[in-house]
Amino acid sequence: MRTYKRIFTIVIDSLGVGALPDAAAYGDAGTDTLGHISQSVEELCIPNLQKLGMANLHPLKQVASVATPMGYFMKLREASTGKDTMTGHWEMMGLHITKPFRTFTETGFPQALLDELSARTGRTIIGNKSASGTEILEELAEEEIATGHMIVYTSADSVLQICGNEETFGLDELYRCCEIAREITMKDEWKVGRIIARPYVGKKKGEFKRTSNRHDYALKPYGRTALNALQDAGLDVISVGKIYDIFDGEGLTESNKSQSSVHGMEQTIEIAKRDFRGLCYVNLVDFDALWGHRRDVRGYAGELERFDEKLGELLPLIGEDDLLLITADHGNDPTHTGTDHTRETVPFLAWSPAMEGYGRLEDCDTFAVIGATIAENFGLAMPEGTIGNSILDQLK
Repeated sequence: MRTYKRIFTIVIDSLGVGALPDAAAYGDAGTDTLGHISQSVEELCIPNLQKLGMANLHPLKQVASVATPMGYFMKLREASTGKDTMTGHWEMMGLHITKPFRTFTETGFPQALLDELSARTGRTIIGNKSASGTEILEELAEEEIATGHMIVYTSADSVLQICGNEETFGLDELYRCCEIAREITMKDEWKVGRIIARPYVGKKKGEFKRTSNRHDYALKPYGRTALNALQDAGLDVISVGKIYDIFDGEGLTESNKSQSSVHGMEQTIEIAKRDFRGLCYVNLVDFDALWGHRRDVRGYAGELERFDEKLGELLPLIGEDDLLLITADHGNDPTHTGTDHTRETVPFLAWSPAMEGYGRLEDCDTFAVIGATIAENFGLAMPEGTIGNSILDQLK
């Protein structure tokens, strides 16, 4: 069985490829992120994904299947309950999540939660809705500065975010309030994946800017994952993008924050030029944050084309001792109603220049095949209590 020195796992955040059998229970019947994008735009130029078999896996209006795809491909079904980023990534690395993280996108946070947060912080809360971070500052930052009130808001993800002006609210006070929010939201009925401190500067509309002093208060994974197994074995576990926040740093040896999905691919390209042994785990969030949640079909299609262009720069750097995996963590169909994620299958594309075969593999019932395959590649056992079976022997 062929093994590899380096594995690159790239998560195209939210690139679903069709509704899961239980999608109707989530209000997501008939969703298909990639398929509906293809149907909705005139052009979709993704020649590198095409070569890897994406159109063989999922028929696309503008993109033909290829007679001899470069690698193997299949669809993965999520075993866990939920359709959020943390659940998808945690399952990839072996965890089976049976209690979904809470989202409050449509309703805002419950009054009981707000009352407790207000009482314990001593702050009146304003906002309490799903909003863009820049838009909510334009709407409410002047009021916060004038009154000392506290902006609390959410998004389509499982997050509670608190804004604080660095000069008038103060970083220490912002962090204190976020620590209280993290403690309060450990209750099952309020459990969100992350509390995010969102500091900003400026005094009036048009001047407000968020600063680099953001701090995430994430939940640690509920158990040990494939990442822990790799780290314990002395292997490199390099993250790019949101991976550090999603796992709260657990199991990682190096973290690289990205300014955009294009930047994340540029970072991955630079990492591919280095000598290391282990995993490079990449999350490209703009697909989800900028286009899926905003229901921008053309923007999503354009992001796919930009990713494909950078993928074309990465492929020549993948050597015979390397394995490239491309997947997603959930769907976010920009043609669907609302602004939430969608409960979908995700693609799995695998390629190495060392492979002699190619073609469609049998679809799998969990994302955890990814972590199990990575672990077996390095001769490691998955941690106790994890799920998933390796398909390394099928990647010939």
